Amino acid sequence: MASKTNGAPRWRLVVVGGHTRTIGKTQLVCDVISAFPRADWIAGKITQYGHGVCAQNGENCDCAPDEHVCAINWETQADTGTDSARFLAAGARKSFWLRTKQGFLAEALPLLRTALQRAIEAGGQDLPSVIVESNSLLQFLKPSLYFSVIDPSKEDFKDSARAALDRADALVLHETLGGFSPEGPSWTRLPARLLKEKPSVTQREGEPLPEPLHVLVQRMLEGPASVSI
Repeated sequence: MASKTNGAPRWRLVVVGGHTRTIGKTQLVCDVISAFPRADWIAGKITQYGHGVCAQNGENCDCAPDEHVCAINWETQADTGTDSARFLAAGARKSFWLRTKQGFLAEALPLLRTALQRAIEAGGQDLPSVIVESNSLLQFLKPSLYFSVIDPSKEDFKDSARAALDRADALVLHETLGGFSPEGPSWTRLPARLLKEKPSVTQREGEPLPEPLHVLVQRMLEGPASVSI
């Protein structure tokens, strides 16, 4: 159950990030949810859009850059194919998609806080755990756990992911990655160092949550709720 300190809810919060798109972040969120079906997860994804893209609906529009600074929607169906629908299909009790203009996540946090509070009230009980796909959220809070998905075959490396690597509780690699070779992208020198300092696990595509991650999440769920969003 989420606890309260001075009236403010405290959560057990898992954040899943990674250095670029399409490297398995959403699947890892689903794997965590599936591995702990009784945790009654609230799952979500945070997306930041650049100029010229409307945070209201995720599509190009003619609105001014400062309109629609942030928007949040709760997913209602598990079969639409969206990432938030995948979270429901994996077993999450509720799933949301929070969208903000680039650089406006701080302004979106009160919206997220209010939405989670209303989810508690609507459910008639505290919701014990939250899992969010995001890198930028780490700029504003310290989660219970942070998992970073790494793919050295991908050249792109987001600044937010690079800044967050030192805070990762575990690095998650795919079996097909083949390690950090000299022939990989130049940025692999940084993860190579971190691999010596951070726990790392390998996960083949289609496999369930690796046991080391299972242990970390289980330990978190058995511990106190302490994260303020």
